[in-house]
Amino acid sequence: MASNQVAMKSSKTRDSIIFKTVIYVVCIILALLSIWPFLNMLINSTRSTAEITSSSISLIPSKYMADNIKKLNKQNMFKPLVGLKNSFIISTCVTILTVYFSCLTAYAIFAYQWKLKKAFFGLVIGVMMLPGTVTMIGFYRACYQFHLTNNKLLLILPSIAAPMTVFFMKQYLEGSVSLEIVESARIDGSGEFHTFNSIVLPIMKPAMATQAIFAFVGSWNNYFLPMILFNKAKNYTMPIMVSLLRMDQYKTEYGCVYIGLSMTALPLIIIYLFLSKYIVSGVALGSVKG
Repeated sequence: MASNQVAMKSSKTRDSIIFKTVIYVVCIILALLSIWPFLNMLINSTRSTAEITSSSISLIPSKYMADNIKKLNKQNMFKPLVGLKNSFIISTCVTILTVYFSCLTAYAIFAYQWKLKKAFFGLVIGVMMLPGTVTMIGFYRACYQFHLTNNKLLLILPSIAAPMTVFFMKQYLEGSVSLEIVESARIDGSGEFHTFNSIVLPIMKPAMATQAIFAFVGSWNNYFLPMILFNKAKNYTMPIMVSLLRMDQYKTEYGCVYIGLSMTALPLIIIYLFLSKYIVSGVALGSVKG
């Protein structure tokens, strides 16, 4: 009997080790697949156009980094400081407005009882299902008719209405915030905005950080809308600046293109490193109580 129990424990231990090994191998493979595009981008920024256009894939950096930088500096259309400044201003404003007003809207749906509450939330979900391209033509025509093109506010102000973020925040509130806290604050004489800003928002920090990453990355990588709204170089964002590097009708310097892509991706990596610790707690809705 004792020998059977020892054998069963030994078998369970062996199965557990095998299971953990498989999990680790899968995680390592997924991590490598995730890192590879960034690593390939950095390696190609050190290679010449001939090396990049060849069919071979290299894991070793080349020696043409300095030449690519010199060629990039000769590109009159590529102005990285202008692109980085415009992208940073637009993305930062979009992130702040998206996160704050989405939290405010989600709080109104969560904390208050009103007649059209379910209908309004259904409208939010319905708008969330619509692809952005459906409204793009009408939005551009309205901007053109009102002579509002080349205005950064056209990319910033619409971020106040972010149905996907509202839905996420509302679900997070239901799992992490108790209405008793809000009622207690009201009894103590706290105003509604003071309650929201001082009590509710600190509890929502994990969700806010998670959505801030998504909002910032989405705005930073936005190429189509700035491309059709901006026709002045002083308003170009980094994705537009990088796209201009491929418009040479004679030859495209792919090493310069990869350097531009690296410059575009670097701020995103920095933002992610600062806020990544909140992702797990933000995605695990309701697992942590405020």
